Amino acid sequence: MDLFPKIKEFRSEYLTVDEVHQLYIEQSGNPNGIPVVFLHGGPGAGTSEVYRRFFNPELYRIILFDQRGSGRSKPFSSIVNNTTEDLINDIKKIFNHLNINKAIIYGGSWGSTLGLLFAEKFPDLVYSLVLRGIFLCRKSDINWFYQKGADAIYPEYWDRFISDIPLAERDNILQAYHNRIHGTDNTKSLKSCKKWAEWEGRCATLLPSKNVIDNYSDCSESLSKIETHYFFNNCFIKENQIIKNINKLTNIKCYIIHGRYDIVCPFSQAYDLHEVYKRSELNIINDAGHSLLEPGITKKVLEIFSNPNALIS
Repeated sequence: MDLFPKIKEFRSEYLTVDEVHQLYIEQSGNPNGIPVVFLHGGPGAGTSEVYRRFFNPELYRIILFDQRGSGRSKPFSSIVNNTTEDLINDIKKIFNHLNINKAIIYGGSWGSTLGLLFAEKFPDLVYSLVLRGIFLCRKSDINWFYQKGADAIYPEYWDRFISDIPLAERDNILQAYHNRIHGTDNTKSLKSCKKWAEWEGRCATLLPSKNVIDNYSDCSESLSKIETHYFFNNCFIKENQIIKNINKLTNIKCYIIHGRYDIVCPFSQAYDLHEVYKRSELNIINDAGHSLLEPGITKKVLEIFSNPNALIS
């Protein structure tokens, strides 16, 4: 599961995408290599330099960027002009700005959602999709993690998560958190952000991982503000939109990587996608949960990207 050695970006910049937002974009690896665009999770999680190390820097032109409100993009944690359609169009603007005619799209968790939606809108720009921890953004998928489902797997974490929510509001935990995180009390908002991120971080791996929990805590404000904004609005897409439009991806190969014991995005989401996506290959990681940093998932991602000819053919 050894990642490639640490590398520096060969270019970093900000791209103005509207009157509010500037996106942080970086490129590393081979400037003349096969473009691979990395779509981070959340929404709101941002990128990390460790993500560069999943791709052979001699073969790939590695493009990372922070989505609106995330990471180093400006303004930080902003939900103004921040919808799924905005993010899809931002990717297209990045392609245009960097003179990319076609790329491999990697996306994990929310990044898998965004990758699928982008490919459905701009199929001619995509060589292939490599998607980890599939999140289809259906109401039942959101409800599983924030109302009824995951609470039965991690009841002690769930009790900590909802401890500040009055009983009268517990029939809609997402709305309760949305109200607090986006309320006028900044102290209460930041406290709620931290608890929101910790709940996700604690559930993200099969075995407890302080490193993963810390990663979630480090981006708690942007993650929590942007996730609640998106999930409260059903991710700004129609119910089951990805599956209903799957026929638009008939010419694009997709490699699905999913942990059997993923609690954040249960395996059924990957299975449902694979059942209708005829050009998909389903890779079940039987000793993993949700996180990209789990050994089995890391190994499979590295393995898939070790064969660039298959990804662009």
